[in-house]
Amino acid sequence: MIRRPLTILALLTALNLLNYLDRFVLSAVLPKVQEDLHLSNFVGGSLATVFLLGYFLTSPIFGTLADRGKRMGLIALGIAVWSLATAGSGLASSAGQLVVARALVGVGEASYATIAPTIIDDIAPPEKRGKWLAVFYAAMPIGSALGYLLGGFIETRYDWRTAFYFAGGPGILLAGLCLFIKEPARTLAATKPKLAASFKTLMKMPLYKQGVIGYCAATFAVGGFAFWAPTFLYRRYGLSLGEANFKFGLLTVLGGAIGTALGGTLGDRFARARVAKLKHAGDTTEESTNRAFVIANLRVCFISSAIAAPAAVACFLSPSPTIFFAFVFCCELGLFLSTSPVNAVILRSVPPGLRAGAMALSIFAIHLLGDLWSPPLVGLLADHLPVAMSMMVLPFAIGLSAILWFRREDVAV
Repeated sequence: MIRRPLTILALLTALNLLNYLDRFVLSAVLPKVQEDLHLSNFVGGSLATVFLLGYFLTSPIFGTLADRGKRMGLIALGIAVWSLATAGSGLASSAGQLVVARALVGVGEASYATIAPTIIDDIAPPEKRGKWLAVFYAAMPIGSALGYLLGGFIETRYDWRTAFYFAGGPGILLAGLCLFIKEPARTLAATKPKLAASFKTLMKMPLYKQGVIGYCAATFAVGGFAFWAPTFLYRRYGLSLGEANFKFGLLTVLGGAIGTALGGTLGDRFARARVAKLKHAGDTTEESTNRAFVIANLRVCFISSAIAAPAAVACFLSPSPTIFFAFVFCCELGLFLSTSPVNAVILRSVPPGLRAGAMALSIFAIHLLGDLWSPPLVGLLADHLPVAMSMMVLPFAIGLSAILWFRREDVAV
């Protein structure tokens, strides 16, 4: 059995990297998929939507199942499903077949994304939860970037179908490893939670609700940006797909990894400062400590979007790819500052027995109200407007997330 917390963290982080690689390999080869299967921009963007429908419609089910009992079997099942469906995407000969494959990728990833963070929250030392979550979520930009890099590299040497085969293979082999992870001890709810009742309870928690609503706006922007960025570079500046994916992927790794690590560190630092003030005032209750931790991390979320919004505007108005890449690094650095803090908010603003459900509800909400709509919306606009103008809806959403995450400390919540 795999028992050591650091080993479990390393394995779950590596699998999260594959999770995002499989998700974004489609973005890397999208123009070639559109040309081969004769898809409009709107239909191309809708491929992200069907993935998300599979993802967020099933995440509450996995969250409820995880809050009721064992989690590792559900994680292993999810990895196997998304990996097989990724490989199957390369076999599609029509838009309908590709739609089914991408929806199944979403179902598999829903299990993993809902449950894996709760495992890390259980095994991490209390004073390092922010850093451990930052390590786990650093796989988001790195895995996404590898999806761009792998997709662009394989497509230029073989074809877009082969890129999906390469992306799906490793997960099929690694899924079984999760069955050897020892289930961490945790506090289960006193009664088995029901889906509707759990969600009703969660939405009465103000800090949780604030974190999730701001996350919806940020996810709208990130989803549209990540899906269309290689195509934007391919069409606006005339870059080859290989060059566009390589440069954007490299900057996603750098900006995303630095931003994610810095966000986790800042969240822990701000939290320690707030908790120290509470102790000085003689308040050492767990409820007050958790509240201080959450408010500190919400502050990092606000800073994140306040940096990213103007940088995103500059990206889409850039007259050359060089200027675009300079601003996109700043934008990605800002966006990924909130990755660990917002997930820390979601996990620590609710009781331990509801954390898998809280993660599931957040996944459901951010996709239903966020990136379910942004890729097809940008695609629809791009069918009628210059591609740069179609992307300008995204910085607006980032700015909105900053407003939603902003807090006035003298206002009771």
